Amino acid sequence: QVQLVESGGGLVQPGGSLRLSCAASGSRGSISGMGWYRQAPGKQRELVAVSTTGGFTNYLYSVKGRFTLSRDNLNNAVYLQMNNLKPEDTAVYYCQATVSGLVYWGQGTQVTVSS
Repeated sequence: QVQLVESGGGLVQPGGSLRLSCAASGSRGSISGMGWYRQAPGKQRELVAVSTTGGFTNYLYSVKGRFTLSRDNLNNAVYLQMNNLKPEDTAVYYCQATVSGLVYWGQGTQVTVSS
């Protein structure tokens, strides 16, 4: 059973930065995709940034230039550096990993951007 453990959420003022971390454990297969989604109250979950097998990273348009995804394949970890945060970035952020064709989710970490 693959487990994803997230950390790094919190409260930050507009214009501030946060770094989310996610580590996968228990994987016996190859992790093809790994990244982050988010869900704001009353809204659907949306892709924020995902790294694919081919080494490409897809970003939500509204976070391009502000968020950076990085992967540590040796340690099955993924990070999301979030800069210039805006109130509209407030959401629960979920780590996601695709292992041998199966999708796994973390428990979520709250990010709140407010003055």
